[in-house]
Amino acid sequence: MSNTSPASGFWNYVAECVRLLYWIYFKPFTFKSWLRDIHPELKPTDNPFTKRVEFRTNAHWCHYSGQIKWLTAVVPIMALLLVAPVYTLVPGHLFSWISSCVIWVGWLIGLFVGRRSNKSRLVLFIFAFFAYLLIPKLSGVVLSMTWVMAFGAASWVVVMVMLFGLVLGIAFDLIVVVFGVAGGMALGVALGLVSGVMFGVAAGMAVGVAAGLAVGLVVNDKALNFAGSMALVVGLAMTQSMVFGMTTDLAFAVGVGMAFILSVLRVYFWLPELLWILTLFLLFRNGKRVNCLRYLPPRFDELIILPLPFMDVMIVEAYEKNPIAACETINYLITSTNQQKVAAQAISGIAGDILNRCQRLSDIVEIANQLAWIPSPAPKELGIVLPQFLDISQNVRASQEATSPYRKYELLNIPINALRQLGQSLAFTNNTRVAVSFGNTAQSWLTILKTAQRTLQGQAQGLKEIDQVYIAGNALDPQTPKNRFKGRIDIFREIETLALSEQPPVLLLYGGRKTGKTSALKYLPYKIGSDIVPLLVDLQGAASATTLKGLAENLAQQIIEVARRLPRTVNLPYPDAKKLAEDPFPALQTWLTEIERSNPGQRFLLCLDEYERLGEVVKATNSRAPLNFIRNLLQHQRKWILLFSGSHELSELDDYWSDYLINTRALRMTYLQESEARDLIQQPVEDFSNIYEPTAVDAIIQVTRCQPYLVQLVCYEVVELLNRDIRRNRREADTAKATAQDVKEVIPVVLERGDQYFRELWKSLADSDVYDELRLRNLLRRIIHGETPTQQDKGVVRKLARKEILTPEGNAFQVPLVQKYIEQLLEEE
Repeated sequence: MSNTSPASGFWNYVAECVRLLYWIYFKPFTFKSWLRDIHPELKPTDNPFTKRVEFRTNAHWCHYSGQIKWLTAVVPIMALLLVAPVYTLVPGHLFSWISSCVIWVGWLIGLFVGRRSNKSRLVLFIFAFFAYLLIPKLSGVVLSMTWVMAFGAASWVVVMVMLFGLVLGIAFDLIVVVFGVAGGMALGVALGLVSGVMFGVAAGMAVGVAAGLAVGLVVNDKALNFAGSMALVVGLAMTQSMVFGMTTDLAFAVGVGMAFILSVLRVYFWLPELLWILTLFLLFRNGKRVNCLRYLPPRFDELIILPLPFMDVMIVEAYEKNPIAACETINYLITSTNQQKVAAQAISGIAGDILNRCQRLSDIVEIANQLAWIPSPAPKELGIVLPQFLDISQNVRASQEATSPYRKYELLNIPINALRQLGQSLAFTNNTRVAVSFGNTAQSWLTILKTAQRTLQGQAQGLKEIDQVYIAGNALDPQTPKNRFKGRIDIFREIETLALSEQPPVLLLYGGRKTGKTSALKYLPYKIGSDIVPLLVDLQGAASATTLKGLAENLAQQIIEVARRLPRTVNLPYPDAKKLAEDPFPALQTWLTEIERSNPGQRFLLCLDEYERLGEVVKATNSRAPLNFIRNLLQHQRKWILLFSGSHELSELDDYWSDYLINTRALRMTYLQESEARDLIQQPVEDFSNIYEPTAVDAIIQVTRCQPYLVQLVCYEVVELLNRDIRRNRREADTAKATAQDVKEVIPVVLERGDQYFRELWKSLADSDVYDELRLRNLLRRIIHGETPTQQDKGVVRKLARKEILTPEGNAFQVPLVQKYIEQLLEEE
């Protein structure tokens, strides 16, 4: 049993109705969210009575429909009771209670008709319209029926807003009378409530207010059917004026237009909101503005159209005292109001203050954490600048996590070069405020990083050790010493030639794991002409998306970021987020076309690294939309060339791939040339002293077969061995030389550190359906023991040779280190 009394329940119901009326006009975003809680498909533009079947299973929907029924019936008479006494106070004005009550009766009839079928509603609407024109005496009842039926076809929300607008229209009538604009009293017929007030320009303005307020509400939702309904209202008023032969139509039209414009802009509410924000700003100072965030006008009115001053300033100041409250306010403005511009200005101000406060290297490192709350993509004011500062911060952090002073010194080159490029781009920006503010920040950061780099250089020189310059495992970055990458000139030359051909094919860069494919693609912008714009996309990361929308967004984000980091920066626009959410890949196609048009004379080489991962997306989403997008791109985007990079040939993938990748040109990435490998060993970076005896270089070449990853790994471990001996005073730093014996000594460590590479290589063979695992193991055992493959082994030998495991003859392994790993693996079984 409920303890709630009938009276208490009644007033709770009334309070809910009042709250609902408040939400409809002032908090439409909250209203939408509340309706979604009732039913996921229920919208503010829906008539709740059209789905009465839901009443039985959804008590909240039934309760909501009842509230709407009572509101539409009671609000007009409540408006009359509130406004009529005030209106009668104006000299010369007499409120017509009889006409107004007749209108209300007509309103109730209209509500009843509005719940009939669409066919009945249309017939009655046409009848009412002509009756309105021909029988002025019945205009009160028929007019209100016309309003309700016209709006009922679109939404009950417009009806409520219209009534509320009419109340404000009478208030506006009072203002007009006070200022002496009542000369055209003989014009127009006032609609709604003003029909009971007689005639006048003020009544015409009330029509405009009603229409304007309704349109002002729905424009934000782009509900054009509402705007059409409002246009009908004004049309009815103008038609009536002509039917009755009024002589001053111009004054009527001016009145309607003025009231309409002011109402669409919601000036009637903006003025008190302006006074409120000025009061908050002037009364609360010295750090107390953080307490005002909960009282900002958007907290009460989510649909403010005209700008209000100082809100962004107050949020920026509040961030220093209470970052959580400031971030919550910004998130509220973005997601629950139409004040996204204010939120963007606040984000810009907060980000600028935080970036400018950096005084030490550790401050720059923490920037990425401090600004992690900023949404992506960043606001327009920061759309280009902020992501670059965040990337620089992350690169500085990566440099500080390096294991040696030299490596830290070297990695700082990446953010230093990025800051130089950022400073140059800011010098040419059209936004003077951004150029000055963030240009100074970039220069300050550059000074901090250069100072830190000089310190690290001194520390590295103070250590009597060999600089660890070899990188084993990670793709090489061209922002570090550019001459670290060796060879592949033939690959770069062929990519450029094919990309510039009249009908470029699809390029497939394939090869074994860790042969330098990703490194080559990173260095590609530095190796080809400026008329080709290479854009590297890592599909390994993109494939983590579980939806097509997520994949498309990831692709667009990567393309934008990599374009910004090119030697010649290309600032690309963001795709339309709404279209991308509705239909991802057609939106992506349109976006690529826009990029093509805004960059005439250039070709874009879209490099999809780890392209095999697209197959995972196809399986996860059960859709080939990504592949259809690729095929469409190949067929219709002449300035876009596709390059796929991976460890598999097309013949090794599912059959459907061949339907999408037609006219493919394969480029194989294999071992380095011996001269290139020797250069990598002896001169990995500029000014590197030779630490190898000739026999040691020969030994590295022999055990690695010039496989780039293994060369880097062996050399890395040799340097580590020499440094350990130097620290133990077994060798002198100035005279230490690696020998062939040193190379032999580090091989067990190399096999251990490279375990993931070797294991993946073995797994790729054992898991392939073209091999019988037992037969494979038996063959490799026989080869290890010096036996020659038989005639029956030719097929497997041929495939293993293509995988760069065995020599074409099949009697030996191509890479001795791979043989040693497989020997260990088979011995453990």
